[in-house]
Amino acid sequence: MKKYFFLSLMTSVVFLNSCESEDVIDLSNDFEEPKILLSKVTTTYYANPANPDIDVAKLIYNNQGELLKILSEDKSSSFEYDNAGKPVKTNYYKADGTLDYYSTYTYNGDQLLNIKAIYTNPDFNRTISYTYENGNMVTSTLCQSANCSNPSTSSYTYNGENITVETSVIGGTFSTSTKHEYLYDNQLNPFTYTNKYFKVSMGGAYVLSKNNYTTDRISYKDSAGNWIQNQYVIYDVQYNSAQLPTQVVGKLSDGSNYVKYNYEYITQ
Repeated sequence: MKKYFFLSLMTSVVFLNSCESEDVIDLSNDFEEPKILLSKVTTTYYANPANPDIDVAKLIYNNQGELLKILSEDKSSSFEYDNAGKPVKTNYYKADGTLDYYSTYTYNGDQLLNIKAIYTNPDFNRTISYTYENGNMVTSTLCQSANCSNPSTSSYTYNGENITVETSVIGGTFSTSTKHEYLYDNQLNPFTYTNKYFKVSMGGAYVLSKNNYTTDRISYKDSAGNWIQNQYVIYDVQYNSAQLPTQVVGKLSDGSNYVKYNYEYITQ
C-alpha cells in the first residue's frame, strides 16, 4: 500500500431535494451532488520501528473538485487539465519552491498511454507507458533511457474489480522481482472515485482496485526462478459514517507494525 503519489478522492452522495407548493412537488430542477474529497493523508512507515518515518500530504482543490496541488514538507506538485478534465501536465517543486521537473500526459481516446518526466538534464528524463485489457490497466513500463534497455515493469491480475496479484520487476544489472497477492473487504477504498487517469498514473493494487485489501502475501523470486514468501501483512481498516477508510493499519504476521495510513476528507 505504499503510495508514490497522493491523488484526489471524489465520491458522490446521492440525495433527493424537492420543493413543495400547494401539494405539487417540483422535480424539474437538477441539484449538484456533494463531493467527499480526500484532503489529507498521513503515512507512517515502520522500517525503523524505533524511529518511524512519517509523511504528510495535503490536497488542495478548485471549486469543481479538481485536484490543484499536493503539499508536503519537502516537496509539492501542481496539476493542469484540458477542457475535458484530463490531466495534461504535473509540475514538481523542490522544498524551496523552484521547479524540479514536470510531466506530460499522452492519450489515445480515453486511455492514458504514457507519462513523460522532463528534467533540465535530459539524462534524467523517463517515460512510463501503460497497456490495457477490458478497460483495466494491466501493465506499466518505466523506461529511464532512450532505448529502454533496462525497463522496470508492473503487471496486474484482476478478479472482478480488484487486483489479486501484482508483480513488479525492477530493471538493472541485477534485476529483482516481487509479487503481492491480496484479499479484500467489501468497502470502498479512499481512491475509488478519484480521477481515473490519476489512478492509472499512481498505479498499485490499492489505488486501482475498488475495495480495501485485508491481507498482502509478499514473495520474491530467487536465482532459480522460484517465488519465496518472505512477508505476510494483515490490514485493519476503520471507516467513517460514509463508509470510507479513516485509518488503515498494517501489521506483519508476528504482530509488529508495518505501515499506517490516516485519511481525512472534506465535503464540497
